Amino acid sequence: MRYSLYIFIIPVVLIALFLFYTGAFDSRQKSPAERVEQPTQANMVTGQWETKTDEQPPVTIKVTPIEFGKEADVWRFQIVFDTHSGSLDDDILMVAALADNKGNLYKPTTWEGAGPGGHHREGILEFDSLSPAPQFVKLKIRNVGGVAERLFMWSI
Repeated sequence: MRYSLYIFIIPVVLIALFLFYTGAFDSRQKSPAERVEQPTQANMVTGQWETKTDEQPPVTIKVTPIEFGKEADVWRFQIVFDTHSGSLDDDILMVAALADNKGNLYKPTTWEGAGPGGHHREGILEFDSLSPAPQFVKLKIRNVGGVAERLFMWSI
């Protein structure tokens, strides 16, 4: 009888300690409505941009601007490549370019992310900001997965 009591009490105490240390009992936590970040100049530059997806087989590419717009010093795009066949061996700096509304092309300055190979690559592609900012830009990714060109467009 004594051991069965311990078998019951020990898990209850461990669960209570876990909940206490993770803040589940903290009455000062904000409600979900209070946690919504209000738009500011900072997050107009860093975030709040729509993720674009191109699912032409055999490679799916998702692009999200993470620092972008008229006020940004550099333009950064998070890019995720996924495939279930072959290997992602492309040099991102060679296959990507940014085009403005006048058709001018701009090459990326850096790729911070996974190197060639594998079925999943993710990283940050960086460009110098365009000044004056164009009406829209298209991120062009060429010859990945046998697709001649993939376009991802955002209005500024």
